[in-house]
Amino acid sequence: MITNQKSAVVLFAHGSRDPLWHKPMEAVAAQIANGSSGMEVCCAYLELSQPDLPTACQRLLDSGVTHIAVLPMFLGVGRHAREDLPLLVEQLRTRHPAVVFELRPAVGEDPRLIALLAQIAADPG
Repeated sequence: MITNQKSAVVLFAHGSRDPLWHKPMEAVAAQIANGSSGMEVCCAYLELSQPDLPTACQRLLDSGVTHIAVLPMFLGVGRHAREDLPLLVEQLRTRHPAVVFELRPAVGEDPRLIALLAQIAADPG
């Protein structure tokens, strides 16, 4: 990555009509925003919640971001992660050819998260 690029990460999730469902996503975004990296962060949703991915990315682009990493906040890699999200990211790349859109693997594929979940599950509490 070029050092003069302004970077951001979009935490991408399914979405829900229940406002309490969003709290963990927002907590992750807040931790990133409060960190020392200076990276911009926002949440985006496939359906049932706002903003959607194009709207969230446009807000970042309007603030001067030139590199956007999209992180699927899915434990399982189902149809949304395999088919829907890559199509959405490809549409963004076509619409904004000067911007780097990086589609990261779903969080459920990260061995660090798997290890943490196993640790939580095995903890007698």
